[in-house]
Amino acid sequence: MQRFALIGAGFIGAVHAASLAAHPDVDFVGVHDVDATRAGALAARYGTRVLDDSEVFDASRLDAVFVASSTDTHAQHLRSAADAGLAVLCEKPIAADLAEAVAVADHVRASGVPAMVDFNRRYDRDHAELRRVVTSGGIGDVELIQLTSRGPSLPPLDYLRSSGGQLRDQTVHFFDLARWISGQDPVAVSVMGSALVDPAIAEFGDVDTSVATLTLPSGALVQIDSVRRTGYGYDERIEVMGSTGLVESRRQRHGNVARYGSAGILDDGLHEGWFERVHPTYAATLSAFVAALEIGVEPPVTVDDGVRAQAIAEAASCALTSRRQEVITYP
Repeated sequence: MQRFALIGAGFIGAVHAASLAAHPDVDFVGVHDVDATRAGALAARYGTRVLDDSEVFDASRLDAVFVASSTDTHAQHLRSAADAGLAVLCEKPIAADLAEAVAVADHVRASGVPAMVDFNRRYDRDHAELRRVVTSGGIGDVELIQLTSRGPSLPPLDYLRSSGGQLRDQTVHFFDLARWISGQDPVAVSVMGSALVDPAIAEFGDVDTSVATLTLPSGALVQIDSVRRTGYGYDERIEVMGSTGLVESRRQRHGNVARYGSAGILDDGLHEGWFERVHPTYAATLSAFVAALEIGVEPPVTVDDGVRAQAIAEAASCALTSRRQEVITYP
């Protein structure tokens, strides 16, 4: 049984609270948040308690912390967990700035505590099966990977202003998937992007529609299209073409009912939002982390994975501005 504290009681914190409360091998000790009222409401919902600053990193009461607070607090919470000797599962990114992320990863690594970054899409059932087929040689040598990340609606402009940009905020999950599926670290990236949904996004240097092309060391290519607003639901899919075949993790509908009539065939549509599509992956990610702690092995998505995905996102952001291919440098 692993004793957990949750840091962060906002939307994503509430998602993780449900997973912590439901996990049979977790003792959900308490919730910490800068807003004590919000922490109290979430703690009451799941039958736990509010933890203050002196309790949230208390290794005599805890084995692990789950960092689900605002992005600008991740680095400090990771350091504090490492200093206290507590295992830590952290939402991406490790830090808002790549240099700081590298320093924090070094600090966590030196402490020896188990640490994992929550790249939850690795725990999508279909994406995992696609990777199994690829890594087992089922389609030969990888030659082309196509990933699609298309959100249903534009997030609020206040969120986008502080998000770090589409490539760091949205596409970074798919940079990680590209590494995970191919088993290779991309060496170069080029990006084109536009603000098509709301021109105001361009005023703070961001885009809402982009295409990134990565070059892998083998010469294989990866293309990722990211869209903030579709108008038809949440659309996420992966296709990998190899030298002997192709495998795909298809777009998912919210149901599997088709209605036939004289006017044509009416199928169920896509999930209304991104959360509905990826919801099961959050509990699966926690389970993978807890399992690693229980048997004493390194968690499957390390801080190094977090830094490398962030390095790709930084190079991609530079490429968006320069309109040139940029070499990816890994710290």
